[in-house]
Amino acid sequence: MRRYGKNPDEDDIRVRPNRKGNRPRTHIRPKHEDAAEGMVLTVDRGRLTVLVEDRIVMAMKARELGRKAAVVGDRVAVVGDLTGKKDTLARIVRIAERTSVLRRTADDDDPYERVVVANADQLAIVTALADPEPRPRLIDRCVVAAYDGGLEPILVLTKSDLASADKLLETYSTLDIPYVVTSREEFTDGAELARVHELLDGKITAFVGHSGVGKTTLVNALVPEERRRTTGHVNAVTGRGRHTTTSALALPLAEVGGWVIDTPGVRSFGLNHVDPSRVILAFPDLEPGTEGCPRGCSHDEKDCALDAWVADGHADPQRLYSLRRLLATRERREDD
Repeated sequence: MRRYGKNPDEDDIRVRPNRKGNRPRTHIRPKHEDAAEGMVLTVDRGRLTVLVEDRIVMAMKARELGRKAAVVGDRVAVVGDLTGKKDTLARIVRIAERTSVLRRTADDDDPYERVVVANADQLAIVTALADPEPRPRLIDRCVVAAYDGGLEPILVLTKSDLASADKLLETYSTLDIPYVVTSREEFTDGAELARVHELLDGKITAFVGHSGVGKTTLVNALVPEERRRTTGHVNAVTGRGRHTTTSALALPLAEVGGWVIDTPGVRSFGLNHVDPSRVILAFPDLEPGTEGCPRGCSHDEKDCALDAWVADGHADPQRLYSLRRLLATRERREDD
């Protein structure tokens, strides 16, 4: 057997060739310092459309991102072909830290949460006052998800020509949630549309609502150049509409600035992922009163310090009632 001396650099040492003919793998990844910044507009089966400057670029997620997924609203770094021409493909190599997230689970027993939208400023909760009937428990769940994810909730009540909005607005009056009431007849004259524009001015707003409430019709009116097929049917037996939006889509608001993100109609909104301690942060008049609460307090139990806080006049009792109603909705189904 040939024995090599102390010098391992002899010319006759055999080196096993790389049979694949490629370079050996390395754990050192490129930094992509020249990557362009963009915003994700749509996600469809692994392909993402990204707005880079004034161009729409088709992209896919780079392998080094692993399981981390980009969603509509994400700010991303993109490399590759950024021309936006047909049949070109770029790569998303970084996802910026998110300022807010709208998350939901399939139901309250589902341990897997799904991020629906990232970096939105507001959550517009669209509900019809009739045809179909409003579902307050679903509204409550959307409000909780907004507070938990760092979004400001707003109410958009449609079809006021069929029923009054007074009773529903009274339910949420202590939460100081901005709202707008629209009707099918008056919405076409532009006055109500202008009021909606005021709420959306310069903001990124995600729209959510169950099928048949007129959400997509509203989005089409706000962004007419991006018209999409509206919900034309509400089941007379179930009161539920037919889904017309199958994936989230970000659309620019040219008149007032900002963005509208249309999301698929929801039949349920699971809150298994929500930490009650984050919901209380949306009640700045009540949050200081939790300092005396026992560890892990649900804020709806015998030893909760919020009862004494309200009794001492630090906050309106109706505010505590609203907080507890929202927290309790995690234990109830939306259609109760």
